[in-house]
Amino acid sequence: MDRLLLLLLLSLVAPILTAAGGVNAKEKLIHLRFYWHDILSGPNPTAATIARSPVTNASATLFGLVNVIDDPLTLGPDLSSRQIGRAQGIYASADQNVVGLLMTMNFVFVDGEYNGSTLAVMGHNQVFSKVREMPIVGGTMLFRLARGYVQARTYSFRPETGDAIVEYNCYVLRGSDY
Repeated sequence: MDRLLLLLLLSLVAPILTAAGGVNAKEKLIHLRFYWHDILSGPNPTAATIARSPVTNASATLFGLVNVIDDPLTLGPDLSSRQIGRAQGIYASADQNVVGLLMTMNFVFVDGEYNGSTLAVMGHNQVFSKVREMPIVGGTMLFRLARGYVQARTYSFRPETGDAIVEYNCYVLRGSDY
């Protein structure tokens, strides 16, 4: 009798948990790791400043600075390692107290298993923290209806140029039928 009651309760609760964003049996957790190359210097920069506020130059946090990016995503930290995609979007210095960026970007995969698919990331990136976490808010193709989070760790940073290499670990939930 107890087993029957438990099965009945589960059949009633499972659709509610799924609708509320709970994990269901048809979802698959995927871990991706790659390196993001933000290049502001040299003959072929992948990031460009598109706006500065009147207070940007006087701000210790570069508040009001806005950059657009088309950054390579590689399997290893060297720019010459296999490129699997591009990070395309915008980051803006949106914190007056610490160097904190509003990141809004798509990881556009151009090679490998996820070629043609994208992941959308949008969140706060406090760049001098050891590990930063931002949400994955969606995706396309194989990542349709994706959700999850990324963890970013700075691999290298050149203060004289602003160039950075950041390791991204993405934890993505997606439907198993894609």
